[in-house]
Amino acid sequence: MTGQPPERVFGIVGFKNNGKTVLTCRLIDHLKAQGYRISTIKHAHHDADIDQPGRDSWRHRESGATEVLLSTSQRWMHVHELRQEAEPALADHLARMTPVDLVLVEGFKRDSHAKIEVHRAERDTPLIAHEDPTVVALATDQEAIALDRPVFHLDDIAGIAAFMLDHLGIARRASS
Repeated sequence: MTGQPPERVFGIVGFKNNGKTVLTCRLIDHLKAQGYRISTIKHAHHDADIDQPGRDSWRHRESGATEVLLSTSQRWMHVHELRQEAEPALADHLARMTPVDLVLVEGFKRDSHAKIEVHRAERDTPLIAHEDPTVVALATDQEAIALDRPVFHLDDIAGIAAFMLDHLGIARRASS
């Protein structure tokens, strides 16, 4: 495994409940339909766990294993317990990933990769873009926002996807 090149990484950021996951999933669907291989990284600020108490793999971790790899005919999952270690940086996670056409990163808003901010008018949250030059575009449902970078409607998935690909210099493919 050689890792994911940083020039193939684009972030989706915004405050809680502004629609980051919805936009991410819509972009995955759109880009996959065009033949791109997409991977994602989701940053969580809470103690998320994909394993279930009582399952064998959970019991392995509870017994003290640092890493547990669960493999099935459909998927494999690799869980690494930090056990007092610092949380790895985004670059460390990207280095572990199989190279694909594009990695969408939800969260990690303090990192230096290019990002689009998701903003819903009803949430009335401040714009990260005003303070962060790595936010290179905005996706919003708000009618008029004065911003010195591109502003897309949240439903303009094709436009947002094209912008991301162009920004990263990834060749566009014909729509399927």
